[in-house]
Amino acid sequence: MTILHTPASGHPDVTLRPLLRSDAPAWFACLSRPGLLRHTSWQVASVAELAPLFDALEAPEPATQIRLAIVDTAGTLVGSIGFHSINPAQCSAEIAYELVPEFQGRGIASATCRQVCAWGFARFGWQRIQACVLDTNAASAAVLRRCGFEHEGRLRRLRRVAGHSRDFDVYACLAPDGTADLAQG
Repeated sequence: MTILHTPASGHPDVTLRPLLRSDAPAWFACLSRPGLLRHTSWQVASVAELAPLFDALEAPEPATQIRLAIVDTAGTLVGSIGFHSINPAQCSAEIAYELVPEFQGRGIASATCRQVCAWGFARFGWQRIQACVLDTNAASAAVLRRCGFEHEGRLRRLRRVAGHSRDFDVYACLAPDGTADLAQG
């Protein structure tokens, strides 16, 4: 799905724009950073392995995935944020994001998550946005709580991480109550 108008990032150090196929090398470099993948179920070994994701991003509606690039003031890709598991019939989607270590701890993940979720509720009419977070990823869980998400439970052995089945915690934000929480920051 082509995104023509992206939300504001909500943070002065970064902007959001559509993630483009030409971003694949920079995104792979971001995803390959030491420590970044230890908290996710991503298993990407080459730029070529990102091709199916870009195919899904470029597919005509209905979208199953939407991904935005997080870029710094120089235009360098420093992460991404977006939705997958989009279910129009159930008015729901799952949010996911990553940010290179140098940009972590500055409020960027919280600001962009807040803005992108508010945009998702308003633009697509979703009633639920959820996130599945590796049970050891305390930083991501804190971002979600700051953005108005509530912990709903644990999904045992949901996804493989580094070859091992791992537990993930489910967080969710609901509209319209969740929209009010996100807008207040």
